[in-house]
Amino acid sequence: MGIVRRIVGQQLQEPIVVHIPGSKSVANRALICAALAQGESRITGLPDGDDTTVIVESLSQVKRIVRDGDTYIVQGGGQPLLPGIVDARLAGTSSRFLTAVAAIISSTTVIDGGAPLRGRPMGDLHDALMELGAEVEWLGERGHLPVSISRGSMSGGTIAIRGDVSSQFISALMLIAPLLKNGLTIDVVGDLVSRSYVEMTAAVMTSFGAIVKVDAAQVVVSEGRYQAADYRVEPDFSSAAFPLVVPVLRPCSIRVPGLAKGVLQGDAALLDILSSIGCVVSVVGDDIVVSSDSSSQLRTVDVSMTNCSDLVPAVAVALSALNGESRISGVGFIRNKESDRLGDLATEMTSCGASVTVNDDGLTISGHRAMPTSSVDTHHDHRLAMALALYALVNGEVVVRESEVVTKSWPSFFEDMSAILATSELQK
Repeated sequence: MGIVRRIVGQQLQEPIVVHIPGSKSVANRALICAALAQGESRITGLPDGDDTTVIVESLSQVKRIVRDGDTYIVQGGGQPLLPGIVDARLAGTSSRFLTAVAAIISSTTVIDGGAPLRGRPMGDLHDALMELGAEVEWLGERGHLPVSISRGSMSGGTIAIRGDVSSQFISALMLIAPLLKNGLTIDVVGDLVSRSYVEMTAAVMTSFGAIVKVDAAQVVVSEGRYQAADYRVEPDFSSAAFPLVVPVLRPCSIRVPGLAKGVLQGDAALLDILSSIGCVVSVVGDDIVVSSDSSSQLRTVDVSMTNCSDLVPAVAVALSALNGESRISGVGFIRNKESDRLGDLATEMTSCGASVTVNDDGLTISGHRAMPTSSVDTHHDHRLAMALALYALVNGEVVVRESEVVTKSWPSFFEDMSAILATSELQK
């Protein structure tokens, strides 16, 4: 059954300072670039969540990375680059990036993961790699993990891939593109969801010497080599959403140190969303401060979150505390994340007293009635666990089952949020 936590809201004593981990999205991209680079790279600010740990452990098994205090030293180039079997556990991003890397190295690699990850679709990425010449063998259901990958006759050129499934597929192809003969041109078919993540990939690649151009419907990566670099991972806006939405749920001021450095992340759109709701958003040095008080006029919103979809659980829970109807749109594709982040989220929010309707491309949220106790499932989704825990601020308490799923991105979430949420462990 996993760890069950009973969570209640604290009496908030300001100022409330919450430290958050580095961006796993940036970290995973930097680790891949460093592993494929020539020479020794030094990366600082890595988070300790499962997604990043999967890549670090894979590189560690072939002696490509060592830790020196807060710095990870990555030895790039050469073979072997991956172990023969990679257990990605529940790490979707890592599994996709490592699948692409497996297609450009000389050995055969099996990529596998836990049952929820095996259920996530990866066929578009597998098909693209085969079109480029990789040899792909499914060891279970076609288009899913586990899969065996080897280089085959890999080369670059031009390839078309749907933009409405997962930007991670495009990012995975981008990351290996400099090492392909003639580089790679990716023609994006249809709308590109989560474009900000593709732009993040390009920015990290550029820091390691790659030449990348992202246009409206095309990504062009030139043939070349990555160069080793010293790289600092910026704080994670996706994680910061959970403390920063608290002023919508209860009057207070939340300060997140260093977050203003998070310039690569599309999830920085959170600040605009909170401003539109009526919170006061301030930049103090490198810190971000979000505040409300008893006189704040908080408003419902109608917001497209196509380019910041990881924020949906936190924002949806916050919006349910407002009187009136709010709408989140442009995120139909998040049904295929770690959970069905529309249907599963709506089900659990409803069990906490919220009024939520699932639409084709998002959610309509029409308020919340306080409950003495609510109990929720996480659906193997770290962001649902963290977002739903926030209901402890407006209900008497919330019981979160399988709360350990937060280790995927923020293992110390409940400890770091202790000034806001008081938790006790009930059962293992």
